[in-house]
Amino acid sequence: QVQLVESGGGLVQPGGSLTLSCAASGNIWNTNTMGWYRQAPGKQRDMVAVIFNEGGSSYADSAKGRFTISRDIAKKTLYLQMNNLTPEDSAVYYCTGNLQSPRGWATYWGQGTQVTVSS
Repeated sequence: QVQLVESGGGLVQPGGSLTLSCAASGNIWNTNTMGWYRQAPGKQRDMVAVIFNEGGSSYADSAKGRFTISRDIAKKTLYLQMNNLTPEDSAVYYCTGNLQSPRGWATYWGQGTQVTVSS
C-alpha cells in the first residue's frame, strides 16, 4: 500500500524556519510530479510548491523567495524548506504526489502536518 507521511511541522516564531519532509512508502515503481499544499482553517487547500520529474519547480507567489522544494528520489522523500515564516503561513501542510504502483498511476495525499507561526 502506497503511503505519504509528512513530518517536521510544529510551532515556530515569526521569522523562523522549518523543514517539512514527506516520505513515500510502499511498492512504488515511479514518481512524477510531487508537491506541497496547505490549508488554513476556513480556507481552501492551496498549492505551495510543486516539483516536476525533470527537476523544475513552481511556487505560489506567497512562497517565492522564502520556500524551497526539493526531493531525494533514492530516499523517496520530498522536502519543503521554509524560511522567514509569518503567521500567515500557519496551516496544515499536505504532501501530494503522482506515483506509480503495481496498480498503476494515482495521486496520493499525506495526512498533513500542522505548522503554526506565532510568538
